[in-house]
Amino acid sequence: MLIRYRKNYEKIAMGLLSFMPTEKDLKHLQQTMKNYEANDDWQLFLWKEDEDFIGIIGVIIREDAVEVQHISVNPSHRHQGIGKQMVKALKDLYPEKKLCANDMIAAFLDKCEQ
Repeated sequence: MLIRYRKNYEKIAMGLLSFMPTEKDLKHLQQTMKNYEANDDWQLFLWKEDEDFIGIIGVIIREDAVEVQHISVNPSHRHQGIGKQMVKALKDLYPEKKLCANDMIAAFLDKCEQ
């Protein structure tokens, strides 16, 4: 289930984002979190299964598109289709917008759409 980020999820969100190679540096990760908290068009969603948050997806909402900036799944839950489920839930949330991705995420997004 896709759940919109709230401030009380900050530590969980930072933990999940830190699995991404670009977010390993703490200062960079903190700046990324500030961007999601300060900009209305930057939206962060956590993926919850049972009682645990196991994935995260971050997007920028554009006029006609939703651009995926970050996507990460807890390593112990990878290769189970969680990333694809998050992408599908995002499409369902924004059906009127085209889904696209930054350079780092584009290959994964293409794989999801096959």
